[in-house]
Amino acid sequence: MLKKYKSYLERVDSPGPKRLLSIDGGGIRGLISIEILARLQGLLREAYGDEDLRLADFFDYVGGTSTGAIIAAGVALGMTIEEIRTLYELGAHVMLKPAPFLSQWRYRYRANGLTEALKEHLGDTRIGDPGLPQTGVSNVHDLKTLLLLNMYNCNTDSPWPISNNPKAKFNRGSQIEGNNLFLPLWQLVRASTAAPTYFPPERVNVGSEQFVFVDGAVTPYNNPAFLLYVMATLDEFHLQWERGEDKLLLVSVGTGSIPNAKKELRASQMTLLYSARQVPGALIYSATVEADKLCRVFGRCLFGGPIDSEIGDLVEPLSAPAPSRAKDFTYVRYDANLTETGLKELGLYPGIVPEQVLPLISGKNVRQLQDVGRAYARKIELAQLGAFDPSLALT
Repeated sequence: MLKKYKSYLERVDSPGPKRLLSIDGGGIRGLISIEILARLQGLLREAYGDEDLRLADFFDYVGGTSTGAIIAAGVALGMTIEEIRTLYELGAHVMLKPAPFLSQWRYRYRANGLTEALKEHLGDTRIGDPGLPQTGVSNVHDLKTLLLLNMYNCNTDSPWPISNNPKAKFNRGSQIEGNNLFLPLWQLVRASTAAPTYFPPERVNVGSEQFVFVDGAVTPYNNPAFLLYVMATLDEFHLQWERGEDKLLLVSVGTGSIPNAKKELRASQMTLLYSARQVPGALIYSATVEADKLCRVFGRCLFGGPIDSEIGDLVEPLSAPAPSRAKDFTYVRYDANLTETGLKELGLYPGIVPEQVLPLISGKNVRQLQDVGRAYARKIELAQLGAFDPSLALT
């Protein structure tokens, strides 16, 4: 029987194994992640015989960057994946209104649509609710899980991962000043999704100071999986959840990967304009892969695609002998390959081609992205989590 928690505060010191869920950034390709999570939600409902089960009932700590921050916030609030899917379907066009002409030299889209959608669905919730005083605050929703949101602080030139861990250094005390728990949830999600050149930055008042934030994808944590593990276990974050394959599960969900390989590229083609266009994406992609690799090294990986041609996939299935070194957690990585080869393996090519599912910000190919997510999601089985919870291996 799965114990359901009404508040993330109940999970901080609760006994027993812990489950972490990480969701990558990737713009509108978050639709792929949603279909993967829908499959996982459905399988868990079958396994526990509970048609109303939400992922917040299963996972204790959820983290996300950029579009992953939107999904993670929804999961942490106890929304069903169907509800989150509807938010994306309705918002795919509403959130992507072109910026005024004179502003387009700084960013392409208005923030109004995204901001209004976040305010509507997240209300006045602060990242520390329900553990904060309610005086003067209405339309507050209780967070059911611990939540990590990642963004980049332009003023301090540093990643800013913010969580609702009540034991964290900047989350202590009952006063607003200097306590991140009082920050509005919608504004933190908006900051994490403020993709440079696409949306304007988000200004957030943190205590007596105001900082300018942009998308967490420009930090090393577009894939926040390893960061989530560190913040759940490292002594300095004071949560100190126990490590071990049977004590910690980390499920990492990507938004689809497509390396920008150019076998015919010549050095003479690599102009300043070429580098300005290609380097940011290359850095984000390599950091995403590196986070996945670290998780497979420190954790026992039961499912995931190849990392590269030298180390392969580092997957250690349940049928394999126990690893020579004890691993810190059980790990699975769900991420669709969006290359022509990957789409062929999913039985989608040539009906769907990489050019349709590559754009990060576009409302044109919602159906195709959902089809990719649903086709990939058929690879997911709860038996993949069996080293962490043997009862799931029998489903």
